[in-house]
Amino acid sequence: MAVEPDRPARPQAGSVRIVEADGRNAVLVFSGVLDTHALPELEERLLDPRLRQAGTWVLDMSGLERIDLACAYGLLRAVTIAPTSAGITVRGARRGVVRILRHAGVDAVATIET
Repeated sequence: MAVEPDRPARPQAGSVRIVEADGRNAVLVFSGVLDTHALPELEERLLDPRLRQAGTWVLDMSGLERIDLACAYGLLRAVTIAPTSAGITVRGARRGVVRILRHAGVDAVATIET
């Protein structure tokens, strides 16, 4: 029987849940690690028609461990096609997540609160 060297467990796969979406507000909760594998789910969730009707989006990223640049750009695409009057706020993101969001340009269209 072969013994495998110690390997860290794969981080929890990322997810995005819409926890509130009415005609005025949308709240999305991000968790785990959003990498290239999670991009299709992220893009699908961000195209939910309920988000197009909301005047404000709150993106709760307090449970997000890490996001890669591909997912950050996916998020940027989604928020730039949101209604022009929509206010978008990122809350609770970790320093590394904020760095990637800024690198992708999300801070140009959203308020980032840490």
